Amino acid sequence: MPATVGDLRGRLRLADSWALLKPYWVSEDRKAALGLLAFVVALNLAVVAINVWLNNWNRVFYNALEAKDFPAFKTALAQFCAIAAAFIVVAVVKQFYTMRLQMRWRTWMTNRFLARWTAHQAYYRIEQSRSADNPDQRISEDIRSLTTDSLSLSLGLLNSVVTLLSFITILWTISGPISFALAGHAVTVPGYMVWVALLYAAAGSWITHRVGKPLIGLYFQQEQTEAGFRFGLVRLRENAEGVALYGGEGTEAGVLKDRFTLIRHNWHWLMVYMRRLVFVNSGYGQIAIVFPLIVAAPRYFAGKITLGGLMQINSAFGQVQGALSWFVDSYASLVNWQASSNRLLDLQDAIERAERDEAARDGANGIVVTQGGAAAPPQSGSAPLALLAQGLVLATPGELLPPGSPALGDDTTAGHGQILTTPFDLRVNAGERWLVSGPSGSGKSVLFRALSGIWPYGRGHVQHPAGARLLFLPQKSYLPSGTLADALCYPARGHTQDAAALRGVLVACRLGALVERLETADNWSLRLSPGEQQRLAFGRALLQQPDFLFLDEATSALDEETEAAMYALLVERLPHAAIVSIAHRSTVARWHGHHLRYERAEAARGAAGATLDTATASHKAAEPWAAQLMRPVVVAG
Repeated sequence: MPATVGDLRGRLRLADSWALLKPYWVSEDRKAALGLLAFVVALNLAVVAINVWLNNWNRVFYNALEAKDFPAFKTALAQFCAIAAAFIVVAVVKQFYTMRLQMRWRTWMTNRFLARWTAHQAYYRIEQSRSADNPDQRISEDIRSLTTDSLSLSLGLLNSVVTLLSFITILWTISGPISFALAGHAVTVPGYMVWVALLYAAAGSWITHRVGKPLIGLYFQQEQTEAGFRFGLVRLRENAEGVALYGGEGTEAGVLKDRFTLIRHNWHWLMVYMRRLVFVNSGYGQIAIVFPLIVAAPRYFAGKITLGGLMQINSAFGQVQGALSWFVDSYASLVNWQASSNRLLDLQDAIERAERDEAARDGANGIVVTQGGAAAPPQSGSAPLALLAQGLVLATPGELLPPGSPALGDDTTAGHGQILTTPFDLRVNAGERWLVSGPSGSGKSVLFRALSGIWPYGRGHVQHPAGARLLFLPQKSYLPSGTLADALCYPARGHTQDAAALRGVLVACRLGALVERLETADNWSLRLSPGEQQRLAFGRALLQQPDFLFLDEATSALDEETEAAMYALLVERLPHAAIVSIAHRSTVARWHGHHLRYERAEAARGAAGATLDTATASHKAAEPWAAQLMRPVVVAG
């Protein structure tokens, strides 16, 4: 059996689930929500009233049959038509407004999760720390499942309670007492069919829970494996050309088959436990069909009740037993509800952890990015239009490191990042051109992430000039699905920009062939070549006119002549902007007057015990470091 059946993902978290569901009902949409809920509840009560009406009709109808009273029979059929018509109208209206309430609730929860997931770049932190897998599937599918099941289960429970209260008196009255001898004493049990229904439902509920409890963890795991398989399929589709060029379809097929094997394995255990649950539920339901007739038969054959009375007892018993069996009948839905709730709670925990990490960043615990003059370190200064970094130490992803925490080598499971660089300072003034170079994998891209503010791992302060516009162009820029104008103007929308300006930028970036396709919607990340995508990113820079432009291997897909043309375009169109480039090509160096080079730090004693705390405490005193660490050094300027 998968391990997840017995782990925390399979546990009941009812208090946490309630805390997850409650906010909507006290939100700004509460009046409309509570109004709709009250209307739906009223319709559920109407259904119960119709069932009581139908129960009384059963007695009249079967007594007419037993007495061979044709006029009474016709009257009963006419009453049934009225009962059926009322039920159909109420059922249709109830379904419509229940679905309307489900969508309002789902919309509110989706907007809330999206707002928190995208705020403070929590989506990026969660992806880096891998604290919650497939958040897209949780927001899309689990919220839908949770809101739908919450309403259907709660309304079903309400319906069961009201049904029980409505029919238990009827069953108590019409079933009458039963007398029997026990150990030589005469025993009389009043309303005995009620006690029979209670015992029957209690036994069924206990057996159902014992048999079906492992399904909570299995449903959780099933959603996880299904999401992983879908992710693999989407990734293959989005990288189809690269896979085809490598001839990697066999490998990809193998990986996808492995992921599907996990689905099959978990599905096997789902089948095993669902088979047991269905066996219990089916047996429970089938026995319930004849059980009340068998129990009430002695009084019927004794002539104490009529056929109509027997059928009314059977109907009332079915209603009471059905109400008491809500847990049995709803168990599969309850399991799926709890699995969806647990997945959303895990995502919420991951978001809150990212928010706490963001709040904990103070320079000594995480890299802090501030605007000029706001909460800057005392010695930093605040020269206008100068980007400053002080005491910067870069590390790999992990929990933010408290003072005195050691780097844990390659142990990424302990939650602490590994140090990448010795401490260093950096000042980039407006209009300067900086080249960042060093061995591959030394942490140059991490520097850009830290300067942008999305990389908290490490120590130190970064200060942006107040009001300055920063733009970062990675090696592969993100291109949203939509029109080419949207892709060019991202994160702005294409319709917000002057069309003539967009055409001019495309021509300047040697993308004139795409001018007529500005309003064409497509998946441009698949439609454009890597070189075209990089030139489109240069077009973004020309449109946004940043004060500080950072290019991370942004010309790696361009030939040298086109690369030179793009840099010349930046120098011409952005004369006052600072340009900082990461590049391995020597041809890029001539466009830059300053150079930050990553060099190996000296090997020395005590390197294995190096910590971020010691790194920032005396970084100007040439503290010795392990040979694997990098020391960013300004070598020209």
